[in-house]
Amino acid sequence: MRLREIGAPDAARIAKREGQHKYDHGHVLVLGGPPAQGGAGRLAARAALRVGAGLVTLACPPAALAENAARLDAVMLRALEGTEDLERLLADRRLSALCLGPGLGLSDRERDLVAVALDAGRPTVLDADALTLVARERGLRQRLHPGCVLTPHMGEFRSLFPGTPNDEASRAEAVRAAAAETGAVILLKGAKTLVAGPEGLAVHAATGARGAPWLATAGAGDVLAGLIAGLLGRGLRGQEAAEAGAWLHVEAARIVGPGLIAEDLPEALPAVFRALGL
Repeated sequence: MRLREIGAPDAARIAKREGQHKYDHGHVLVLGGPPAQGGAGRLAARAALRVGAGLVTLACPPAALAENAARLDAVMLRALEGTEDLERLLADRRLSALCLGPGLGLSDRERDLVAVALDAGRPTVLDADALTLVARERGLRQRLHPGCVLTPHMGEFRSLFPGTPNDEASRAEAVRAAAAETGAVILLKGAKTLVAGPEGLAVHAATGARGAPWLATAGAGDVLAGLIAGLLGRGLRGQEAAEAGAWLHVEAARIVGPGLIAEDLPEALPAVFRALGL
């Protein structure tokens, strides 16, 4: 089984050019959670915006609008009570990617929202609570499509794919098999992040001289989900977006260094882009 090393993304694929409009860079929709649980959604939304999405909308319960408005400026907000509201948002064909899961919640309401979002067929990142719901609900699992990117950590991966071996040597094959089974791109987070999809199996090793152990902090995974959603919104293919997101995530962490908190990661992206010559 060939394992390809993930390198820096092609700068031409993420550059912005003169004369382009904000909608040329995509519109990402992030589904946010209830009051006092909105931090994860805000992190994902800000990451999607920083990675270059032209517009980002955070849709959340009406009771959470005020707290999100107090913390966000360039990210747009929409009230989202239930599936009818989501269907109205999805009627806008300019919405080019979705981010489901960070801080979302695990009730029947959120299950139904994830179902509607998946049925829309847009490029979609599933993380955190969305992965838990997919693991619980066979009907959601059956709705996964080739435009989906799943970003589990090892615990979530085992919930989604029971019987996964514990040894590290078997993980690559398990991720490859999961991608083949679901038809989606799978990104298994870890010091050695594995990405599997139609373009084969790849690894990004944040170890040794390229280590970033300070990524083990609350919210870092939410930022990664937002990065990938932003890149999907800009038109990158699912596996391409997952691999680029993993590389950018680690590079941002290495620039910040020890003491990093999740909020630092999106703010470090301009320095990463400058280093890429953008």
